[in-house]
Amino acid sequence: MDLYSKEDFQRLMLSVLEPLKPYYSREKAELILGVTATNYDRKAEGMEAFSRPLWGLVPFWAGGGEETGFEEIYRKGLKAGTDPGNPEFWGGFHAFDQKFVEMAAIAYGLILTPQKLWDPLSESEKEHLSSWLYGINDYDLPVCNWILFAVLVNVALMKRGRKYDSKKLEIYLKGVEEFYLGDGWYQDGDSGQKDYYVSFAIHFYCLFYASVMEKEDPERCRNYKERAMLFGKTFIYWFDEEGAALPFGRSLTYRFAQVSFWSACLMAGVYPFSVGVIKGLIVRHLQDWMKKPIFDRDGILTIGYGYPDLIMGERYNGPGSPYWAMKTFAFLQLPDDHEFWTVVPAPLPPLEKTRLLPYADMLIAAHAGHHTAYVPGRYSSSGHGQSQAKYGKFAYDTRLGFHVAKSNFELHEAAPDSMLAFLIDGYVYVRRICEDFTVSEEKVVSVWSPYPKIQVETVVIPEEWGHKRIHRIVSNISCAAYDCGFGIASDPSDEFTGKTEEGTALAENRYAFCRVTGKYTEVAGERVPEAGVIIDADPNTNLLYPKTVIPAVQYHIMEGVTVVETCVYADWKGLDYWEGKKSGLNGTD
Repeated sequence: MDLYSKEDFQRLMLSVLEPLKPYYSREKAELILGVTATNYDRKAEGMEAFSRPLWGLVPFWAGGGEETGFEEIYRKGLKAGTDPGNPEFWGGFHAFDQKFVEMAAIAYGLILTPQKLWDPLSESEKEHLSSWLYGINDYDLPVCNWILFAVLVNVALMKRGRKYDSKKLEIYLKGVEEFYLGDGWYQDGDSGQKDYYVSFAIHFYCLFYASVMEKEDPERCRNYKERAMLFGKTFIYWFDEEGAALPFGRSLTYRFAQVSFWSACLMAGVYPFSVGVIKGLIVRHLQDWMKKPIFDRDGILTIGYGYPDLIMGERYNGPGSPYWAMKTFAFLQLPDDHEFWTVVPAPLPPLEKTRLLPYADMLIAAHAGHHTAYVPGRYSSSGHGQSQAKYGKFAYDTRLGFHVAKSNFELHEAAPDSMLAFLIDGYVYVRRICEDFTVSEEKVVSVWSPYPKIQVETVVIPEEWGHKRIHRIVSNISCAAYDCGFGIASDPSDEFTGKTEEGTALAENRYAFCRVTGKYTEVAGERVPEAGVIIDADPNTNLLYPKTVIPAVQYHIMEGVTVVETCVYADWKGLDYWEGKKSGLNGTD
């Protein structure tokens, strides 16, 4: 798939959205893409699916693109959805309403493309739309990236000469400052989490604000741009040389939204690296995603990551949620004479072999062909689904992915890759939120307790060949513990092999490799030899590969103090898993 000119990117964006057209409702205010449920109501699900394609359409229109079909759909849908007398009226609001999230894309359109979405409306239709949007000001929003939805809405109302809440606008803009940590990094509000919401939410909205409010609010806009410059210098480590991004944290079903920070930089004229490097990042990332079977047979984006997979989803992932990915196309608004459209995509700049990201609580190793991130397991106790898998593992890798658990009854259902898993009375216990931690340039140290009678201190040390783990385990009970490596795709067509020896387990296919070896360094009581184990993980638990195994070392943990050392050797051979495979699903080629 060639991605070079403006027309190339426009065609790709429209090819992703074109399959949606048959699924808009009669009055176009809802987009019905499936029957799976969320923690919000069906009306909000249909409105969410309607709204999110605007993240791609709006910059397409702003950059001179023409597509009358979608223009008619969205003008009609905005009229119906905000008209209390229309059967497809989106309705009023309540606290934590999902419709507040989806207002942001509409505000994006009213600011950038009023000629498409505002000017054609009658006065009464404008009043309906502006009054409905103003409803976000009647509620206090969660203390996280949500406050920026109200910022965008109030800016849109202000730009269109309508009633807006200047007081709340200022309160929420000041609220963003409370999230700021340093070196360009924010945390996602009071959750304390540092994940893609820093890039595709907080930075994205702040850079959009900076691109449209520079005259009215120059100092704040300058701060947002300076922070983005700093952030980009370390966020680049989340992407490997072939375009894959780090699967880490929640909302991974938004997929190629991972690269949208760089699109927002282009939108705001912020260049942490050259335009060629940024273009290279975006091009390789999109090409990498478009090789994967992330669309269904009708061309609709699915819930999942590397393939359709509800197991990894959050309670707020509806059938239309994945179209948050359209934020990636923010650069389509660039004028035809912008350098981006003609510059040759450049490779990644030289990166350090390991890089400490202190404000992200992360140490990243930039290996050839793949990047691995080491984290202490710090995240909010108020999770949205599978939080221990998305934040609590010892290592996350751009090419090997991670697993989410189906249960904690069996090892194969728990699928505890990159974890030390304790098997006690038939249950599997892993690291959840750590109690204490330090992250330095050499190692990640965390203190955690998987079970009331067990305390663990884990030291993870990156090496050129992978990483070393040293666990000091203080236990009041005797049990088994499994120190697990990365999941490896086990389809025989990929030339998979797996074998075990005393203290070693190996899993390998034609494109990836993981070997785990272990030893005791201190044991209370009788020394029991460790064993290599291949865990046949339940299907669809790995984010990237539907069928995998996890190599592991089994230790016998006795009462008292046990210290073990595990080496995890991992490599990516550079062969694309999906290239040439017949999946039965429609990836875009």
